[in-house]
Amino acid sequence: MGKRLAAEFFGTFWLVLGGCGSAVLAAAFPELGIGFAGVALAFGLTVLTMAYAFGHISGCHFNPAVTIGLLAGGRISAKDVVPYVVTQVVGAIAAGAVLYLIASGKAGFDVTAGFATNGYGEHSPGGFSLLSAVVTEFVLTAFFLLVILGVTDKRALPGFAPLAIGLALTLIHLISIPVTNTSVNPARSTGVAIFQGGWALSQLWMFWVVPLLGGAAGGLIYRYLLEDDR
Repeated sequence: MGKRLAAEFFGTFWLVLGGCGSAVLAAAFPELGIGFAGVALAFGLTVLTMAYAFGHISGCHFNPAVTIGLLAGGRISAKDVVPYVVTQVVGAIAAGAVLYLIASGKAGFDVTAGFATNGYGEHSPGGFSLLSAVVTEFVLTAFFLLVILGVTDKRALPGFAPLAIGLALTLIHLISIPVTNTSVNPARSTGVAIFQGGWALSQLWMFWVVPLLGGAAGGLIYRYLLEDDR
């Protein structure tokens, strides 16, 4: 378990540092910014690389919603949930701290301006409502779990799971960055909201409740499909 939790820590750390770091440091860089597409690709690449590196150790969750979805899908034991989730959140906060140290080295940096946090309403990048945010986060997290459970099934082609999961996360970000700045991951949301320290914390509840419900729904749907197929 110690090695599994270490893998979850480093994997979640890499996801938040790579994904949120690209948003904070590179998305709107003068004239050469990577934009939404670049940020979406960065998030996908973090999961892809860590899945190949650590997937065989911990299962490559890096996300409390994934852990809950895998529990609902019958892939993990209930006793693993709390240690995994706590470790993921700690890894995300550690990455947020490193990102804060890097970003604060630039003159004029203002962490309260956003810091790659997730939001809805007036804090949505595109001004989308709470309802839009709830539907987006629920549906996309559920489908993320369907992809994860499908490509890691014993009957799936071996060796391609990390690629499919990374591309799925990229697609999710391409869809939803304008709506919520894309969470589908409560740890990722927490890791930067703590440092933003204002409205991001007041809206953080949604980015825990809805992705966890979406993850559970995806796990249950896939479990039904698998049992029906068998």
